[in-house]
Amino acid sequence: MEKNYLSREGFEELEEELEDLKGRGRREIAEEIAEARAKGDLSENAEYDAAKEAQGMLEKRIAELENALANARILDEEDVNTDKAYLLSTITIYNHNVDKEVKYTLVSKDEADFKENKISVESPIGQAILGQEIGDVVDVEVPAGELKLEIKKIER
Repeated sequence: MEKNYLSREGFEELEEELEDLKGRGRREIAEEIAEARAKGDLSENAEYDAAKEAQGMLEKRIAELENALANARILDEEDVNTDKAYLLSTITIYNHNVDKEVKYTLVSKDEADFKENKISVESPIGQAILGQEIGDVVDVEVPAGELKLEIKKIER
């Protein structure tokens, strides 16, 4: 099994989501299925089919979360070395294409949130800057084309 490195905050968020889905989520789906069953013939009942599909998606997400948590290793940000870009490092990058600096925190795929500038180490940009040092310049192929990024600063 592949280890899933998470911050303490990310681990706790996944735990909360899992508990919510197991409790409230399962309860709501069960109610939807019961309501749809009460409407009669299940062979032509679109509500029943939709509720069963939603149940399948819920159970899939629960299994994903259980797997992520079972393989989780919690990293302490204080242990993150700042001489290279590692998981939980906050990296200031100069994007030569748009003449702009951006700050990203490298996180696991389960914690990635682009709105909060948290990018996955499995994303194209994350993979390109992981292990790089201040001053390194990398070319990254993204859906919009190729980016030329320079590592300006590495922090915890």
